Amino acid sequence: QVQLVESGGGLVQAGGSLRLSCAASGSIFSMNVMGWYRQAPGKQRELVASISSRGHTGYADSVRGRFTIFRHNASTVLLQMNRLKAEDTAVYYCNLQYYSDMIGSPRAAWGQGTQVTVSS
Repeated sequence: QVQLVESGGGLVQAGGSLRLSCAASGSIFSMNVMGWYRQAPGKQRELVASISSRGHTGYADSVRGRFTIFRHNASTVLLQMNRLKAEDTAVYYCNLQYYSDMIGSPRAAWGQGTQVTVSS
């Protein structure tokens, strides 16, 4: 029922920039954390950056100082990716942790993924 729409992926040269967007819609009572994960072929999916409903952010060590996550509005988050490296090449997935009702039942939703390719 909940949908996450991702955009902004593409091909960029090392040192370049991209901005990823994730927009959430559907039956969401309240949102807890929205974030971005990435997965390269043969590697585990890893958390890249996250932002809480209060605006608290967290970053993987590999991207801290280069990537910035921020809210465009209550349901949309952006990931600004600067000084991209070949090692950043992966499929990036938006993730939302939310509550569907006032009882507090936890839920999670995933986007379909957007490809980011950085050429060296």
